Amino acid sequence: MGDIIDKDQTSSSAQLADQSADSAAVEVATAAAVPRPTIGQLLSTELSFVPVLLTLVVIMIFFAVSTNGVFLEARNLSNLVQQIAVIGVVGLGVILVLLLGEIDLSVASVSTFCAVVMGILTERLGAPGGFAIIAALLTGALVGFINGIFIAVLRVPSFIVTLAASIGYAGLLLYLLGFQSTLIVRDPLIVSIAGSATSFLPDYLGIGLPTLALLLYVGWLIIHRLRRRRAGLRTVPILQLVGQIAIAVVLVEGAVTLFESYNGVPNSTAILFGLIVLLWLVATRTSFGRHIYAVGGNAEAARRAGINVVGIRLVAFTLCSMIAALGGVLAASRGLAVESQINPTLLLQAIAAAVIGGVSLFGGRGTVWAIVLGALIIGSLENGLDLKSQGTDVKQMVEGVVLLAAVTIDALVRRFQARSGR
Repeated sequence: MGDIIDKDQTSSSAQLADQSADSAAVEVATAAAVPRPTIGQLLSTELSFVPVLLTLVVIMIFFAVSTNGVFLEARNLSNLVQQIAVIGVVGLGVILVLLLGEIDLSVASVSTFCAVVMGILTERLGAPGGFAIIAALLTGALVGFINGIFIAVLRVPSFIVTLAASIGYAGLLLYLLGFQSTLIVRDPLIVSIAGSATSFLPDYLGIGLPTLALLLYVGWLIIHRLRRRRAGLRTVPILQLVGQIAIAVVLVEGAVTLFESYNGVPNSTAILFGLIVLLWLVATRTSFGRHIYAVGGNAEAARRAGINVVGIRLVAFTLCSMIAALGGVLAASRGLAVESQINPTLLLQAIAAAVIGGVSLFGGRGTVWAIVLGALIIGSLENGLDLKSQGTDVKQMVEGVVLLAAVTIDALVRRFQARSGR
């Protein structure tokens, strides 16, 4: 009897093994049978950044020629990346909200309000700079949490909540400053972030950190390709892989060489890219990041799948305002002061940088790396027009046209994807 049972078990195990092997073979065959995407499909997905990159190249070439090369000088480009640091940081917070299909109109007011909180703590109350910075960030988190309560829990439209918050915090910062329209910031720690001649990374960090990040990226590309190959999945052609690595090396090391030829890598630029990498890892390597895309793509489907939609929205708005507070800290450090006047274009520029970089206003599509191209386009337009002695009127009209074009392209791409069933 025991021999019969053993034979039956052996036979069942063999059948299961055969079925598993057949299933694996079918999966590999299916993956291999999937047609390669067309150029149009790639331009609406993996290569969606290419038109934006070409736009940036055209803008830079135009200003380089029209300013007799001044635009591409190391000093000017260093100033350019420092100018866009605040736009980039605030835009990163905006991206988290846009991926949900929501909007936050309060980021400019919150950014200035939190900077005022920091300035009052250091200059009027004598608090240490580190404590004041942390207090500003926590204030931003609290503001975002309150916004999130109204939006996620009470179901009030984000447009109304954040518009009201923008007006309210603009008034509150005026109340806090009282008779002063400008409060000078002198704390050495705050000033050292972006407001002094020494607000640059030392050479060993300015060269070492980008190079380390580059090596990690190249290693990840190679390991990812090897894993897919071992699993029998389609991999990118070797020439494409080499091209990706070559482009990354040229961009990173070229930028480092450019910065080092002037004063080095600015602290604000390092903060911006460090935050981008952190949020990219959160968005692509954590369940929270995947849930943001799911909620932005279809909130009801995400809820039925067991995702805590309320919690995701609450955390996203909290992070958005906290990151906006960091942008306020950078702006106060660079300007050596906090002011009662809110930057009238910061909100437009932050949203424009995100949308121009490829983040959809309708939610569920985009990446935090989009802020790099978007902010560079906005910053290049402003910087180049400044070099050509153009006024604010011209700059705002040009930025408005660029933003409208970006939103129009986004709407057309989504319509194309809907018609093709993607």
